[in-house]
Formats: sequence, structure tokens, C-alpha cells
Amino acid sequence: MVIEQSPSNLDPRVGTDSQSERIAGLIFDSLVRKDDHFNLQPWVAEKWEMRDPQTYVFTLRQGIHFHDGRPLTSRDVKWTLDSLTNGSVVSLRAAAYRHVIKVEAPDDATLIVHLSEPDATLLWNLSDGAFGIVPYGSGGKELSRKPIGSGPFKFVQLDPDNQVLLDRNDNFWATPPKIAHVRFNIVPDATTRALELRKGSADIAATNSISADLVKTLRRDQKLEVLQQPGTSLVYVAFNLRDPILKDVRVRQALAYAVDRQPMLTALVGGFGRLADSVLPPQHWAYNGNVAHYEHSVEKANALLDQAGFPRGQDGTRFHLTMKTSTEEASRLIAAVLQQQLRQVGIALDLRSFEFATFYSDIIKGEFQMYSLRWVAGSNQDPDIFEYVFHSSSFPPKRANRSYYSNPRVDQLIDAGRHTVDQAERKRLYGEVQEILARDLPYLDFWYMDNLTVHTNRLRDLKIGVAANYDFLAEVALAR
Repeated sequence: MVIEQSPSNLDPRVGTDSQSERIAGLIFDSLVRKDDHFNLQPWVAEKWEMRDPQTYVFTLRQGIHFHDGRPLTSRDVKWTLDSLTNGSVVSLRAAAYRHVIKVEAPDDATLIVHLSEPDATLLWNLSDGAFGIVPYGSGGKELSRKPIGSGPFKFVQLDPDNQVLLDRNDNFWATPPKIAHVRFNIVPDATTRALELRKGSADIAATNSISADLVKTLRRDQKLEVLQQPGTSLVYVAFNLRDPILKDVRVRQALAYAVDRQPMLTALVGGFGRLADSVLPPQHWAYNGNVAHYEHSVEKANALLDQAGFPRGQDGTRFHLTMKTSTEEASRLIAAVLQQQLRQVGIALDLRSFEFATFYSDIIKGEFQMYSLRWVAGSNQDPDIFEYVFHSSSFPPKRANRSYYSNPRVDQLIDAGRHTVDQAERKRLYGEVQEILARDLPYLDFWYMDNLTVHTNRLRDLKIGVAANYDFLAEVALAR
């Protein structure tokens, strides 16, 4: 398998980059597991209950062993959580467990987690991609050098910037993988990844690691196949609501009407995606598609701009806006098309491109009017993203409300959603959040990118999940 870059740290408590999370997910087991609609299902924990809103009791499966033969018990899960909450392992993940005040392991099969306040996100933060159970006594440095988990594959070797080697765990407690070995070759260049597939020196490329143009070319190769599935990564444009022009919701709604997203989706990413109206993907249990939609309408955009008090000048221009992008080609192309479309309603869009570090620094500091970025798979699969991105307590640098959006009703709904574990009630609360955001438009959601996976035709039983992780390697087979 060819991937873009090396994992930074295979200790599941520490590594937060996509390659670390995805490869560690093959080595380590989580307590619970997400299904294709992001509902949480039993995994190492075969069941759980709440004694009260601040106490979770988990019952663990028996007969699970780590790769070195040690049995996995509640003591290991407690150690994993304690190391994140007591600071013995320094990790960005620690903040997710800030409400955990005590963890008990009264017997090998029982784990009790005590919270300082109700927290509906706890189970999510104990699921695959967020949490991996490490053996009792594991330190940070030793585990990053030689990861020992209980998952379907065992760690063999990490050669930075070259390869990662895994072997099948023949004693895996669930169904053992069909393939005996996996080698992840680190190939930073997309064209080179495509060549490796054509030569047959790679069986598969990481999902979405090859551009749409290259995918179209590779489709013509009879030795290769392309698997296209709905994905969850979201492309969006954000507005700075402290700006004297963009603080007017009529201007933001006019921009939404002025933008014609479908031809952009077709031309810029080959149509490999679906138009978006929410940060959450449509597969999600909390998704609400019954929100305000903005079909392309120059007439409606002009009417709203007139109402907002921005008449056209003698040259036909109402005002100037500046959009910042990174030097990444996809972002610059989006901005260039927006520039053309907004000109039709009298808005002159000035474009500024910067190296990513400079661009991102400006975004965090609020030094922008508009910018384009994406939420990649994983980041927008938990409704807690609403607090992270739209709650008034989440202005930078604390969290990611970079639009400086503030709506007391949205804050109230988000707070209520975090404190109830009733999924039907959470769906109702987050549904109203999405309705308000679609009217207020701190963001203009563009599209969800499809998951595109290119592989040789000797692979069988290939099923890529919506999260685009590497779990499929535990089920895929090779043709003889």
C-alpha cells in the first residue's frame, strides 16, 4: 500500500496525524466502535450502562490478548485513560477526557468511569480513531518504538520516510485478517504513487491520495480498478463576521446565492463529490437536510445586496472583498472561480495566496475576510464539532470558531446536546443547530468529497468505510 507520509507516532494516545491514527487502528483495539452511520457499537466493551449521568460502567469481553500474549483486562483500559488524564503522557488528546475524574477497575471485566459533569462525547472519545488500549505499564517512548496492541495486525518495523511493516495477528479475538503481511510504502508524490500502481509494485493507494485527474487516467488501465464511494471530508468557505461588510447576514446570503457550486464541483474535482448544506455528512445520525438551501440565483443575490445598502458604483462594483488561500492548487482554483462568479453581482474578490503556515497563522489570528479550507474525514463525524467551530466560547486560539460567530440560541442548543445522552434528543437539538447555521451562514458549505480508492484487480472483498481509514485491510483478500 502506498501512502503519503510516515506516521508521526504509533502510540494511539499520542499520534494525531491521519497516518498515525489509521495504522495504529490496525495495531490497537478501541473500547467501542463506530458503524457507517457513526453510531457506537460494542467492541472490546461488549456492553455498557450508565449508573447515573456521570458514571459509566463497561463490561469487557474475555479472552482478548495483546500481541505479546498478556490478557487484556480492565486494568489496561484504566492505565490507558489514567495516562491521558494524569499527564504522564503528553498528548493533544488529553483535553477530550477533561471531565474524567476517576477510573476504577474492580475486576478484570469491569471498568467504571466517573465524570465531573455529564458528557455525551465520552463514548465517541473511546472509539476507533480516537482511542487505543495499551498494555498496563506502557510508557510513551517505549510504545512509540515498539507498539504492542491487541488488534488484527502486529507491528514489525517502522523505517521513517520509507516503510511500515505489519504482520497478521493469527490470534486476533475477532476474525483474523486474510492477508499475512502489509507493507506501507511512503511515497509523498501523487504521480509516483500512480506509477507504482501501474507497475504493479503496489496493490493499493491510500484513499483520496491520488488527484481526480490522475484517477481518470488510471481508470483506463485494465489492471487497475477505482472504488468510488460517498465520503465525509467537507470543502467550505468561511466568513469573518467581525468584518463591517460580512457581519450583515444579507450579504452572506447574497454570496450563497451568487455562488454556483455544481459546475465548480464538476470542473474542479471531476464531479467526485456531493453538494453540502451542513458540516455533518448525510450518513450521520444527527444530519438534518431540511435546512435553508441557496440555489444559484443572481437575481436574489442582487436584491439582497441592494437591501443591505450596497448599490453598484459607476463601474458596476458594489464593494471589494479579499479571500485568502494556501498555495495548494485546489484552494486557488476554488478562489479563482469564486472571483468570476461574484463579479456578476458586483463584488470584486481580491485573491491572496500564501504558504500554508503563513495562511493558517492569519486564519487563527482572524486576519481575513474570507478563506477556504476543508474538514477532513474524522473531524466532522462527531456532533461535538458544533461546539468546536460555532460556540461563542470557541474563538481562537482556544478552539476553531474562526468566523467569530456568536448566537446565544446556538450556544444553548450545543450545551444541551453535550449534556444529554438521549440520541433522539441530541438529534433534535443538533437539527435545530443546523437550521440556524444554514440561515446565519458563518460558513458556506461547498461539497463533501467522494472517497476514491485505486487498487490492482488482484484485491478481493475490498470495502472502504466512510471514514476512509485502513480497517478494510483486516478483511481484504488477494486473488491467487
